[in-house]
Amino acid sequence: MIRTATVHDVAEIIVMIRELAAYERALDQARATEGQLREALFGEHPAAYALIAQDDDTGETVGYALWFPLFSTWTGTRGMHLEDLYVRPGARGAGHGKALLAALAAVCERSGYERFEWWVLAWNEPTIDFYQSLDVEFLDEWKVCRLSGEPLKALAAQGSPVVDAPAG
Repeated sequence: MIRTATVHDVAEIIVMIRELAAYERALDQARATEGQLREALFGEHPAAYALIAQDDDTGETVGYALWFPLFSTWTGTRGMHLEDLYVRPGARGAGHGKALLAALAAVCERSGYERFEWWVLAWNEPTIDFYQSLDVEFLDEWKVCRLSGEPLKALAAQGSPVVDAPAG
């Protein structure tokens, strides 16, 4: 079963975020707190949304997907960026990942989103194989760019404050 996450799922989502970070060999980078996630998902201005996968027989939470809207200047439409897709190891192969992706695709269709995008680590062959089975398009000509930490601060120090810039 796939359902929309509720505020009561935040603690379990944080646990799964850490499980995903450990799988991706980056546990030390998973610093989000329950309070931050609660605000991001259920605050006055949500920054992201989440779906929960539950085992049909036990009702146990076996995975989640966390996403947020994006915007394309080329198409003039919104799209979806999938930040996390995670299914616990013991539940893999039972269709939960595909069910989460299908539910997200349905959100895209219902919302008029023309794009559904996400990243996958280059070494994660089992996941890449799974995505290939769904006819996912891999955009090899694009590189992911990230500016964070000290380089972000250094570049920001070179800019002028923007009057009336949105804070969030």
